[in-house]
Amino acid sequence: MSPFDLSAATWGEVRKQDHYDWAILPWGSTEPHNYHLPYGTDVICSSGIACRVAEGLSAFGIHAMVLPGVPFGSQNPGQVNLPFCLHTRQETQAAILRDIVTSLKRQGIGRLLLINGHGGNSFKGMVRDLTAEDPSFLLLVSDWYTVLPQKDYFEADMDDHAGEQETSVVMYFRPDLVKMEMAGTGESKRFAVDGLNGKVAWLPRDWSRVSVDTGIGDPSKASPEKGRRYVEHAVALYVKTLREICEKDNLY
Repeated sequence: MSPFDLSAATWGEVRKQDHYDWAILPWGSTEPHNYHLPYGTDVICSSGIACRVAEGLSAFGIHAMVLPGVPFGSQNPGQVNLPFCLHTRQETQAAILRDIVTSLKRQGIGRLLLINGHGGNSFKGMVRDLTAEDPSFLLLVSDWYTVLPQKDYFEADMDDHAGEQETSVVMYFRPDLVKMEMAGTGESKRFAVDGLNGKVAWLPRDWSRVSVDTGIGDPSKASPEKGRRYVEHAVALYVKTLREICEKDNLY
């Protein structure tokens, strides 16, 4: 268990540190991930990366604590009808984030990195609102799966959900939860209108019409080694960025 994981830490352990430079908040969803990955995949990935980031920062004397992962995400039509797929409204997510920020500010913790693991979540508007209200609190948001180009680490051309990337990362963190013998192919359909596949206009995909097994992307070439390599390189970038922020008097 990571010593930087608040969910496993005691008050006796937390109080030994007189200040914390960063709080890190993993955020995901609760949803099916093809037939072979757990419903908690998004939180497993974002929490695992968050703990590695906190550990990496500690080597430079920078103290970070990883908060319990938030398992509530925004879901697409078609998927929300599947058993135990939990949909959380934007206003609910905004309220949760606001309350977490308020708690940290009250405790004198002035920096928060939100590591998101679910493609349906969108936090930029919330971050703008909270920053406008108090620019002194530094709130960053990142999608861990976009930190590095997929093509440099994985073979799949189309890998969007429960495919090679996510499967590899879960294999690395929690191989006991991956049931590759149950995996579907992750085949998916695109919109029949080209403009909806590009940047002309956007609407949420109907998951029941897009994917047969809830996956988008072939997981068959996933491996824990691919997951390890991606995670280590992504963590190094996070550590470098957060460290540089701590060292700068001005970000501009």
